[in-house]
Amino acid sequence: MNIQALTKTHLEACAEIFIDTYNSPPWNYQWNLEGAIKYLSEYLSSADFAGFVLYDNEEIAGAILAHSKTWWTNKQLYIDELFIAPKAQKKGFGNNLINHAEKYALDNDLKTITLMTHKFMPSMKFYENNDFIHAQPFVLLFKNVQPD
Repeated sequence: MNIQALTKTHLEACAEIFIDTYNSPPWNYQWNLEGAIKYLSEYLSSADFAGFVLYDNEEIAGAILAHSKTWWTNKQLYIDELFIAPKAQKKGFGNNLINHAEKYALDNDLKTITLMTHKFMPSMKFYENNDFIHAQPFVLLFKNVQPD
C-alpha cells in the first residue's frame, strides 16, 4: 500500500473507481465517465485542495478529495469525497486514507476534519468507527429549483 498526492494524472482512474463505487449497491447512482471526471476535477481545481490516492499493488484502489477552509473557530479540513473500489473494500484502505488525512491536517495546522455522509448508508458506520461524531444540531438542506 502506498498513498500519494492526487494530481490531474490520477483523475480518469479515480473517476472510474468513483463510478464503480457509486453506481453499485447500496448507492445505485448513474454516473458516467464524463460527469465523474468533471465532478472530481472541480474539487481538484480548488485553491485549497488536498487529495490523496491509495495504491494497492501498483493499482489505484481509492481516493480522498478534500479542501481546507476557514471556520470561525479554526481552520479545518473538509472531506468532499472518499471512495474505495468495491473489490478493494474491507481491507482497511479507507481507514488508511482517513489516517493520512489526519496526519495532513496535523501537519498543516488544521484543527478539525469535517464531512457530510448519508445517515442510512454503510459509510455512516465507517466514519463513526473512525471517531467522527454527529455535529448536532447541524442539518443539510437543499432545494430543487428545476421543475420535475
